[in-house]
Amino acid sequence: MTSSLARPTKRYEYVDDGAQIYRDSFATIRHEADLSAIPADAEKLAVRMIHGTGQPDLVKNLVIHPELVRAARAALRDGAPILCDAYMVATGVTASRLPADNAVHCFLNADGVSEMASRWRTTRTAAAVSLWEPYMGGAVIAIGNAPTALFHLLEMIVDGAPRPAAIVGCPVGFIGAAESKEALIAFAVDHNIDIPFVTIRGRRGGSAITSSALNALATEQE
Repeated sequence: MTSSLARPTKRYEYVDDGAQIYRDSFATIRHEADLSAIPADAEKLAVRMIHGTGQPDLVKNLVIHPELVRAARAALRDGAPILCDAYMVATGVTASRLPADNAVHCFLNADGVSEMASRWRTTRTAAAVSLWEPYMGGAVIAIGNAPTALFHLLEMIVDGAPRPAAIVGCPVGFIGAAESKEALIAFAVDHNIDIPFVTIRGRRGGSAITSSALNALATEQE
């Protein structure tokens, strides 16, 4: 079917080689963003996250635990699952970058989630996080949409749930997003539970930047 298709007449000057687009994009980011405060092993992580937003100034709001990259990559190499709050985050993970054919889970539409959310008077996304518990020990967590999911996760851990290896905590929004990320940043001090993480101060976040972070953590290859 596709063999009968023809490319339209090229009328604009633009780069259309995929590999070159990546190279030029990352070079532009390194030229425009001040990466001097980023941990050396997290530079590619920061570049990928900036690439996922198109905003070089994002670097000013990135908070990266010094052990984040080492802990996340070691967990993924050992086959740890990735637990996502939203299907948009899960589908943004590039399977070919995963070092151990890692399972990527999202339980937002699982049986019983809506009932739990109603009974607990919380969001479906937060309720679905409780279904992570059997998988949480040593897992890589990825929250890119719901602040309630990040709050719920932290509350579970304080209550004794298994500790993940690393948390990518980048929920987006106007209600609770900034506050949930500040809770993550302060978690080790407030609760004496030190879990490596990456987050973005303020309202910015979302599925694209969260899956970009996961793809950067999955392999050292840029």
